[in-house]
Amino acid sequence: MKLWMKIVTAVTGLLVVVLIALSVLVNANTFHPMLETQLTTALGRQVKLGKLSFSVFSGSLVASDLSIADDPGYSTTAFLTAKELRIGVEMKPLIFSRQLRVRSFEVESPQIHLVRGANGSWNFSSIGHNAAAQQNAQKESAFPDLTVGLIAIKDGRAVVESLPPLGQPRVYQHVNLTVNDFAFTKQFPFALSASLPGDGTVAVTGKAGPINSQDAALTALDAQISMKHLDPVAAGFLDPEAGVSMLADIDAHATSDGQTLTSSGTVHAGQLQLRKGATPVPKPVDLTYNATYSLKDNSGQVQDLAMKIGNVTAHVSGTYQLVPPTPVVNLKLAGESLPIDELQALMSAAGVTLPNKSVLKGGTLTLNLTITGPANNLVIAGPLQVNNTQLVGFDIGKRVAGVAAMGGIKTGDMTSIQTLRTNVRLSNAGVKTDNIYALMPAVGEITGSGTVSPSGALAFQLIVKVTTARGIGKAGVKLMTALNRFAGRGATKVVQQGVPMTVSGTANNPVITADVRGALRRSAASIFQRK
Repeated sequence: MKLWMKIVTAVTGLLVVVLIALSVLVNANTFHPMLETQLTTALGRQVKLGKLSFSVFSGSLVASDLSIADDPGYSTTAFLTAKELRIGVEMKPLIFSRQLRVRSFEVESPQIHLVRGANGSWNFSSIGHNAAAQQNAQKESAFPDLTVGLIAIKDGRAVVESLPPLGQPRVYQHVNLTVNDFAFTKQFPFALSASLPGDGTVAVTGKAGPINSQDAALTALDAQISMKHLDPVAAGFLDPEAGVSMLADIDAHATSDGQTLTSSGTVHAGQLQLRKGATPVPKPVDLTYNATYSLKDNSGQVQDLAMKIGNVTAHVSGTYQLVPPTPVVNLKLAGESLPIDELQALMSAAGVTLPNKSVLKGGTLTLNLTITGPANNLVIAGPLQVNNTQLVGFDIGKRVAGVAAMGGIKTGDMTSIQTLRTNVRLSNAGVKTDNIYALMPAVGEITGSGTVSPSGALAFQLIVKVTTARGIGKAGVKLMTALNRFAGRGATKVVQQGVPMTVSGTANNPVITADVRGALRRSAASIFQRK
């Protein structure tokens, strides 16, 4: 037993001596010029390494510092810096032939600077430029055929900004990238993960390559993308001034041939808000989409985006362009006979305010809208129609000054709306409605137009006919009776032509005024003119 212990101790001691001797014999810094030259040639960027040391136990060369220069057209600062770079090497050629054959690169906690130019190109686009053409000249290099078994970035930090600057740079923490069997001229698998601003995360897995020798950003890929708790505003994907916000979980599949990126997937959007200052939707909205994107033109097409909340599904299609400082869209939003009860929350998220916090109950909404312009100044326009709904919580009759007392219009807290249609235009300048037509059995027919200012001030000019499609109606009879006491033949004319009505105040507190005296004067003038 003692003999075996002595043998084991002797062998262990010998191995330690050998390892120490190897560390002494292998002068890592003799490979310093060659490594810098080969890395500079392969990446097409100036690469600088700090002092090299040799780790026998891990079989790697360790550079104390790493710096990769940026494209001078974007920045004079480094594209990537790191305190440590581990270069895995094959031990046998290194020890016995003093040849350096690289099998892996591992970068610890790098700082990565990403810049997107005004034309949509990135500062990493020129990495590896003409690498394929240089391959034949590197047969005896540190990595023949430009193949590396493993490239790993661990716990990096990426700063993303635009040129010229557009707002504050976006910072992504805990960036981890793993690439296996990397080669500029072949397809290779990769896995990428990072923390997003606003406590979100992203994970991407798939295959990429061969690297486009003219523009690395145009490299073909096939990837599965998963984002959790994404805040598009905090992450810099949406302009805060656009008013659109959410917290989303996204699962998508994307493929690119280097020219066109095709993507499809699902978005589970919580706290969705569609206009600045609006009330977020209390329950999640599910989206499914199919879209394409031209990498050269920075433009794309949405074949279909289906937005579903409860039993409601509306569809969006059209084109978009990702140009600084904000995306520009040309979309269509269409929905046929959508149940209004399911739309209440979505209406609030879009900034639609009904008087005195009233709500619509029952009925359907049909719309066909265009959504055009930059994301921070969208114009939403087109026809919409509401059928067979109830306005609950607002008594129109009590609110109408000048006609309710005379005509006996009484609706109570629930006003039936048989039909309401209009052409609407929403923008940062407010809301404009034209060609309003409403049929309310308790009131009559309403036509006209109006505006809502950005501050919420109402300015509507309407004509109210207290007749209905079926006849004069109860309100019309009472109005004629009241008018006949002192208007004679003018009463019938007022009922037929309608009473002018203005709506002012705000959506929360509208002021509705009927100009009965003006209607009588015009009616009387008309009668006298015919005599």
